[in-house]
Amino acid sequence: MLELSKIRENPDNIIKNLAIKNFSASEIVALILQLDEKRRQLQKENDACLAQQNKMASEIGIAMKAGKKDDAEQLKEKNAVLKETSKKLQAELETTEHLLQDELVKLPNIPSEKVSPGKSAADNDIVFTVTGLPKLTAKIPHWELCTKYDLIDFETGVKLTGAGFPVYSGKGARLQRALINFFLDKAVAAGYLEVQPLYWSIRIQDSEPVSCPTKKVRCILLQKISFI
Repeated sequence: MLELSKIRENPDNIIKNLAIKNFSASEIVALILQLDEKRRQLQKENDACLAQQNKMASEIGIAMKAGKKDDAEQLKEKNAVLKETSKKLQAELETTEHLLQDELVKLPNIPSEKVSPGKSAADNDIVFTVTGLPKLTAKIPHWELCTKYDLIDFETGVKLTGAGFPVYSGKGARLQRALINFFLDKAVAAGYLEVQPLYWSIRIQDSEPVSCPTKKVRCILLQKISFI
């Protein structure tokens, strides 16, 4: 997903680069900017409202200590109005944030500057050609080869997820593990620090939300399970 800050800083460049993929991003980018501006304004208004509540709460305490109960009651009534306003602002803010997120995920990643514009494989640039390619008489699609040699279990993947996610098995699973370890080792050799974080899935619908330690978001804690 593209960073909102980059879209905000240079929307024309985002639209231009996505056009290389033959993707028209003008309307989506315009809506993202509109929702972002609304979100920032709502956040500003809500922050100001919360600050007023905190200030008024302090004034209520001072009035109560001074024995000015009538003044304190008036302040409480005003504070109740502010709380209701803040509640409405917070609800509108959350709705706007969800709408903004829904638009952000519609934008594909920006292609490399080396990629030429095109609509099909016929527009691809040929970088080099390998000679001496074998002429196959019996051509089998790669997904059938995976099934033939028990590298990927597509049927189990469908049963587990309801979609076409692969379940690697046997040599296929070993190959995946070897590739992961290979690239992790390369990253460590390049100076990166390997860490094992928790697995979070943000904004999963039809799920039970739990509290994250650092952010107020709907999320699910996924447990890593190993199968033998």
